[in-house]
Order: sequence, then C-alpha cells, then structure tokens
Amino acid sequence: MGLMSVGEMVIDFLPGDGAGVYIRKAGGAPANVAIAVSRQGGKAAFCGMMGNDDFGRFLLSTLRENGVRPLIEALTEEAVTTMAFVTLSEGGERSFTFARKPGADMLLTREHVRDAFFEDATIVHAGSCSLSKGTAADATAYAMRRGRALGKLVSFDVNYRPLLWDGDDDRAAQAVRDVLPYVDLLKVSEDELFLIGGREGLAALAERHGIGVVVCTLGGEGAVCRFSGREFRVPAVPADCVDTTGAGDAFWGAFLACLMRSGVTAMAHITPELIARALRMGAVSGSLCVRRKGAIESLPTLDEVTNYIGECMA
Repeated sequence: MGLMSVGEMVIDFLPGDGAGVYIRKAGGAPANVAIAVSRQGGKAAFCGMMGNDDFGRFLLSTLRENGVRPLIEALTEEAVTTMAFVTLSEGGERSFTFARKPGADMLLTREHVRDAFFEDATIVHAGSCSLSKGTAADATAYAMRRGRALGKLVSFDVNYRPLLWDGDDDRAAQAVRDVLPYVDLLKVSEDELFLIGGREGLAALAERHGIGVVVCTLGGEGAVCRFSGREFRVPAVPADCVDTTGAGDAFWGAFLACLMRSGVTAMAHITPELIARALRMGAVSGSLCVRRKGAIESLPTLDEVTNYIGECMA
C-alpha cells in the first residue's frame, strides 16, 4: 500500500472564504497525511476507529473518496469524536475551541493493529496527539515499534494540541521521547521543539536516536531539514494567507509520497538529492493548500509555486 497511517482523529471546521462560512474536512494529522499521499498518487491506508455519528461517517466517506483504504471500517457507538472549532481574529490569528463527545477514547487497540496491515506498507506514520488517548496511545506506539521491527520506515509528526493532553506538557514530552527510538523520519514545528529539548535537542536527535531525517517546519518562514550532516532549507511561498491548517499535512504527505515513488524501503536508500527533491515536492503541495484572503482563485498556480521554489533552491 505504500503508507500505513495510524492514530486518532480530530474533525476540524475550517473558516471558508467568507465571514461566517465554514468548510468541513477530514481531521487528524494521520488521516490527513494519508489523504495527501493518495492525492499525490501513492497508495495509503488509515488504521483507526471511527465513531458511529455524522463525523465518523463523514471521515470514513472522505477517506474512501480520496482513495485511502480504511483498515478498520467498523463504526463504534462508544467512540469519542473530537471537534475543533476554528475562529480567526481580524489580524488572522487562529484560535481553537474543542468539544468532545462523552467517553474514554477512540477505542483503537493494539489488537486492531494486526501484522497483516504491515505487509504492503513501506512507511508507517503516526502523530503525537494519538499518544494522548489510552488504548489509542498504546496502539499507536505499538504500530511504530512493530513497524521498526519489520523493517519499515517509521514517520512521526510531533503534532501537539495542549487540550488533547489536558495541558500536561511533561506527559506529552515523555510520550514523544518514548517513541523517538523507533523513528526514522521526524516532522516537528518550531513551537513544538520544547517537546524534544529545544534546538539543542533537535540537533542531537540524529546521533542520539538514529533518526535519519529531521524536518522542522517554521511557519511562514518555510522549513529546514537536517539529514546526513547536511542542512536543506525550503522557503515558504509568499501568500497573503489567513489560515494554513492542513498545509503541514499536505507538505508531509507529498514528502512521503516522493520517497515512496523513488523506491525507498530503508534509510540506506535515501540520498541528499532525494531529500531535496522530496522537500521541493512537499513545499509545492503544502503551499497549494494555503487559503488566501478573498477568492480561491487567488491561490498561486502550481507553476508559480514550482518556479519560486526552484529559484530559491538553485
């Protein structure tokens, strides 16, 4: 299948182009990354339980419509659906209000993550929010450990939401530290660096945990990647944007899709040239996900983004 993405779901209601207009998208970084991989032409599957409600059914249909194979299609009455209501200030700052249905967690268990799921996977992907939820946390950590044991590339997105951890930063940081030894490809944003020991911790990851590729997204400043003693920088494409939710998932999905298309099955197959190509592809995809003020037509075209990235990395 190429990618097996494991974890919890968050359903986002995102601001549309007009005041008071909201668009609905499938939520949760693992689900979004799987969708992004599929849209880039890669094979992807999502392993997670879905609630038997409007949001669970919406997520399931969205995965299918985008060519993602749901590995667990059962809808459960006991599952919790987490919703994020996103609002914007006049200055473009985002704020989140979360609401959760009563219950304990998504009920994804270690028993759900069967070895048969790994057979066609090249890359196993998970996100840190999935480590906050009891049985889902156990299943997610198990999938990463098992993926490493079976020789798969393990991708991890440090995607921190304080409310999902009840504001317990220490617990979140410990959960991340516990899975880092199984990670090959790490994505972390600048405001999440504290979970891995800040900039000093970021610089030491490759040596301490054997992580081969570390990509740090820098918001409007683009991204920086450390691999094999080299550093690559990808600039952000200029955009008068009011919201970039989903751009990070699109970036990472395109990055992983490029690695899979190149026939990568182990860190030994990754070269600096391949990393640079994957970063460019991710930057293009992530930039196209950005919504600007006004009409959707104001988005940069694919050619405009590709040319801009090419000029900056020449």
